[in-house]
Amino acid sequence: MDIIVWMIVIAAVLFILSGLKVINQYERGVILTLGKFSGIRSPGLRIVIPIFQRMLRVDIRSTPIDVPKQEVITKDNVTVGVDAVVYFRVIDAPKAVLETTNYIYATSQFAQAALRDVTGNVDMDDLLGKREEISQQIKEIVDRQTDQWGIDVEAVKVQNIELPTDMKRAMAKQAEAERERRAVIITAEGEKAAATAVAEAAHMLAKVPGGISIRTLQTLEKISTEPSQKTLFVLPADLTETVGRILQK
Repeated sequence: MDIIVWMIVIAAVLFILSGLKVINQYERGVILTLGKFSGIRSPGLRIVIPIFQRMLRVDIRSTPIDVPKQEVITKDNVTVGVDAVVYFRVIDAPKAVLETTNYIYATSQFAQAALRDVTGNVDMDDLLGKREEISQQIKEIVDRQTDQWGIDVEAVKVQNIELPTDMKRAMAKQAEAERERRAVIITAEGEKAAATAVAEAAHMLAKVPGGISIRTLQTLEKISTEPSQKTLFVLPADLTETVGRILQK
């Protein structure tokens, strides 16, 4: 008889202990009593009636979802591969477990569909240059849908955009041509500036008496430091100007 009593006591203790649940700070417990939603348990040590009640844990932390690469045809008929990442948080735990069988999978699938729809309605240039705007559009679409599941989409980031090989080559050639064009413009501007400086220097030397002669002597000094097989005959600048005036008369 004593053995039966002890067995009953041990069974009762095990029954009670099986109903003790520890809920972490970042979790919420959704309680179903006989299959019907009956409340939420906050963090701490909580009691759940075994057999009659069941508790579903819901993580309320911000959760990232990797959206795999999607093959998309843009508005201007260019096939590109686009992937993204979605950050969401559960704000209504009962809805998250009662309105969908798997809220993480459901959010991921809807994000993939939204990614294809949005990127398929823009040109390739906009897709490359307006990532933030496109990411915001995807976020708004996904957020509207997931509201009914108790999910708040915090952010969507379009990550990699993979272009076709021939498109990469064309863009590389375009970039190279642009660099060459800029180099030619810079060279021409440098030559123009040099020519302007030379003209200004010549104009200043012409105004100074004997300026041209001094410049000629400086040039001869530089030439004389190097061996040369050429013989130079240098005439004074004044003599050249005198002969010119005589010829004009």
